[in-house]
Amino acid sequence: MDAPPGDRRPGDRRRGDRRASPRHAESSWFGHESYFDPGWAGGNPELDQRLRSLWSQRIVGAEDSALTRIHRTYAAVRAAFGLALVAAQGAGNLFGARVSLPLTLVCIAYAVQAIALWLLPRFQPLTTPVASPPLRRRQWLATIGVDLLAFGALHLMGSGGPINYSALLVLPVLMAGAMSTRLIALATAAGVALLLLAGAWRGSFDDGAIAGSLLQSGLAGLGLFVIALLSGELAGRLAREERAARGSLELARQQAQLNRLVIEEMVDGVLVVDARQRVRAANPAARALLVDSGLSPPAPFGLDSRPVWRPLAQAVARALSDRDWPEAGRELTLSFEPGHQRTLRLRVRFVRGRTPGEGNAGEPLCVLLLEDVRIAQARLRQEKLAAMGRVSAGIAHEIRNPLAAISQANALLLEDELAPAQHRLARIVADNVDRLKRIVDDVMELAPGGPVSPPLPVDATAEVGCTAAEWARTVGLPLGPCSRLQVELPAGPLGVGFDPEHLRRVLVNLLDNAGRHASQAPGAILLRVAAAGDTLAQLVVASDGAAIAPEVEPYIFEPFFSTRSRGAGLGLYICRELCERYGASIEYRRHGGDDSARNEFVVTMKRSSLPAADTSLPLHP
Repeated sequence: MDAPPGDRRPGDRRRGDRRASPRHAESSWFGHESYFDPGWAGGNPELDQRLRSLWSQRIVGAEDSALTRIHRTYAAVRAAFGLALVAAQGAGNLFGARVSLPLTLVCIAYAVQAIALWLLPRFQPLTTPVASPPLRRRQWLATIGVDLLAFGALHLMGSGGPINYSALLVLPVLMAGAMSTRLIALATAAGVALLLLAGAWRGSFDDGAIAGSLLQSGLAGLGLFVIALLSGELAGRLAREERAARGSLELARQQAQLNRLVIEEMVDGVLVVDARQRVRAANPAARALLVDSGLSPPAPFGLDSRPVWRPLAQAVARALSDRDWPEAGRELTLSFEPGHQRTLRLRVRFVRGRTPGEGNAGEPLCVLLLEDVRIAQARLRQEKLAAMGRVSAGIAHEIRNPLAAISQANALLLEDELAPAQHRLARIVADNVDRLKRIVDDVMELAPGGPVSPPLPVDATAEVGCTAAEWARTVGLPLGPCSRLQVELPAGPLGVGFDPEHLRRVLVNLLDNAGRHASQAPGAILLRVAAAGDTLAQLVVASDGAAIAPEVEPYIFEPFFSTRSRGAGLGLYICRELCERYGASIEYRRHGGDDSARNEFVVTMKRSSLPAADTSLPLHP
């Protein structure tokens, strides 16, 4: 709970803001012990500031407040005082001193009440510590009120005796100032002062020194007022400081937990390394980048413990030695198993930490920011492709009208009698107009915000058979046992969840791609449809063309990526996007050796029940 603005001076507020220290293990970035000094650049902290930090951590870690502990201690002190008073009476009787029976009874009664109030569970409501003053009325009467009554009786009855009981009256005045309101505290001090004056007045008739006794009692009463005021101010200051410390450290703890969560979820790796090549903290992303697979051991660990980390250790040593590192970072390569390397971009930030027992001399630390270069390049490429796709969609929309005008004008020219050379040029224009139309249709089909058709139950056997036959006729491919295209279809209907037109489009794109790269040998292109369990079905298009290079394979489904100079790079990208619309997937598989189907594209679709009326036989090409 934060202190009210009026209860805290500006100097206190500045000190409270610096009281939060991130040197708790649970307040470190990643859950491991960390010793960061946020004020290292401004000079060494003073001793009192360090003591304040330790005190703040202790009170925040405690379950109760300081005033609660004071009240609990007060109950124990009362029990100790009661035992001491009874022991004093017993000792006086043992050594032959004259002991008053009423006075002894008062001491015994006070001791019994204080010990019972402290130990017996039934009196816990009267001794339950309070979080902040004032005490409840029953608690005040059971502790401070009883003390005033007992110690006042001892003072009045023991005047002139061997023991001076007036000093005991300081305890209830002190606790009234700390645990009560200011009015009650001053009233308690006034009552005790009047009690001292009454005792001095009564005893002065025997000694004849009334003026001196009254003056001494008056000064003692004045001191009690000062004690009540000082104890009240100190208790209030303690409560305000404790609330401020709890609030500041709670905010610091929440901020540390937020920082830890953010850093742990970062895609980039974060390492904190000291001058001894010891990793003090590492987030999961960094631990994944340091090993071939899985995660490296949690921090702390040494960078010199594995040979594969030697380039990173050398970079840390160089950075700490030069105290300089390029803002954009540098690239280094970690070599794992033979043939497997990982290139990292390393950025370095310098901080200074403090280890317990090393005094105020800070130890330099490096915060390493690691990023996989391949992933960064892929992310940048995807962002560029996404922006390019949006721009291309807008351009494609604007191209439709002039392209239609060109197509219509060229069609009118072809209706007239033209010279052979002019007719050939007109046919070239018509072919390229058709090609541009297909590209525009592809771009508009996949433009953001385009219509998405709901999946429909489609008979994959019939749909694939019809599409394959139409494609073969379009490209002038004869069908039969010696054809380049061989089709394997199920014996009966096979229902899948897909849009019929989009399924035809996916298949035509895959067949065009296979026909472009396959040889002219019989069976060079294989089309197969089969069930893959009770819930999935697979469409496979394979060819005997040259295998796709490993360095090209990760990018074949990206938009505008093509190995042909005249290719738009949208065919396989459109296949993937259409498959994802209906919960299907497409992947490329490469088979080695002399396998005729070394290039294989597999579309995995969800099966769906066909309507009862759809019982037509499949159409084989």
